[in-house]
Amino acid sequence: MKYPIAIAAGLAASLFVAQSTFAAGGFEEAMGACLSKHANTRDAAQVMLECNADGGKLSACKVVSDSAAGKGFDKAAVCIAEKLPMAGKTGAVKVPFRFPGGA
Repeated sequence: MKYPIAIAAGLAASLFVAQSTFAAGGFEEAMGACLSKHANTRDAAQVMLECNADGGKLSACKVVSDSAAGKGFDKAAVCIAEKLPMAGKTGAVKVPFRFPGGA
């Protein structure tokens, strides 16, 4: 993966991330595009979103916390969340993102 982004999603029970839905590299490329468009990949940050899960997708995401406010990681996280496939989960979910930097 060109831009190492660790994504963990969970609230009470773990969320099943259906990466097999995407063609090889498709989701990774989308994550890299979101990050490079909105934030500096050399910087590190942690962002927590609260979103609505329904129909296998996340929507109405709001930033709960951002360790690097003003550096665009909040926008990158929302961009990635819009592309993050969710299976078997509905309702409000918290989605933590960790951008390790150094890329």
